[in-house]
Amino acid sequence: MSEKVKFTAGGITLVGDLRIPAAPGPHPALVLTGPFTGTRDQVTGLYAARLAEAGYATLAFDHRNWGESGGEPRNHEDAQGKLEDLRAAVSLLRSRPEVDGGRIGAVGICLGGGYALKFTAFDPRVKAFAGIAGAYNNPYGMRAGMSPSGYQEALASFTEVLERQDGGGEVEYLPVVAEEGEAAMPGDEPFAYYGTSRGASEHWRNEVTRASVRELITVDNMTGADFLSPKPGLIVHGVVDRFCSPEGAEEAYRRMDEPKRLVWLDAKLHIDLYDTEPHVTRAVEAVTAFFGEHL
Repeated sequence: MSEKVKFTAGGITLVGDLRIPAAPGPHPALVLTGPFTGTRDQVTGLYAARLAEAGYATLAFDHRNWGESGGEPRNHEDAQGKLEDLRAAVSLLRSRPEVDGGRIGAVGICLGGGYALKFTAFDPRVKAFAGIAGAYNNPYGMRAGMSPSGYQEALASFTEVLERQDGGGEVEYLPVVAEEGEAAMPGDEPFAYYGTSRGASEHWRNEVTRASVRELITVDNMTGADFLSPKPGLIVHGVVDRFCSPEGAEEAYRRMDEPKRLVWLDAKLHIDLYDTEPHVTRAVEAVTAFFGEHL
């Protein structure tokens, strides 16, 4: 059973899809959060459907500012707001009679992996975490990848954007993906998913605020690995990933305490874990096996 639901977080109305297994409940439940700019009918919806088939109640939803959910500015990454959204999503799950409120886990894919990790670490109601092709962002790693001077230049450029907006200027946008020219996620691989019918969604737009990139380079979701224990954590990652590095997955795993598991999949592209078989099935099997032991 799939039901469109609405709930509020910080006064903002969020829209999601609640999937309930056909078998009698109450069921263990999973809240899902997904890729940068993604909407619930793309990657998170696919995983939510597959995990519901495996016996979990699942909630995939549009975060604030994205898709059918409210919030301004549109298509803006709000790192702290996403954690608040996840908190409200768990509150919704726990209010439902079909859900076992004591058995809730969080699943994050791509950028959502870091958010799910940090959220699980600091919300006592969430009992287990799983990240799939996760981006475990932290400022130290971003600065190292860009060089200290490059990092400061990036911060300065985004601050100029925000200062113009603070002064009454319009919100500034750039494309999410593009075959050529500037984009938040440049290159053939992101375009192969978002720029084609493969990732088509009536709720997704190929635009994102410029200030969203500042959120990506300043947010520290990796810290969740330090505080997850004693909750169990699973990391599923492709052996080759140009967008969410295997080294980042290894660092998150290393910083987590037991119980934990790291599963490597023979995927050569980041977006293989979005919708490509057999990678999705193997990721779902890893999550269900791990949560079957620990949730």
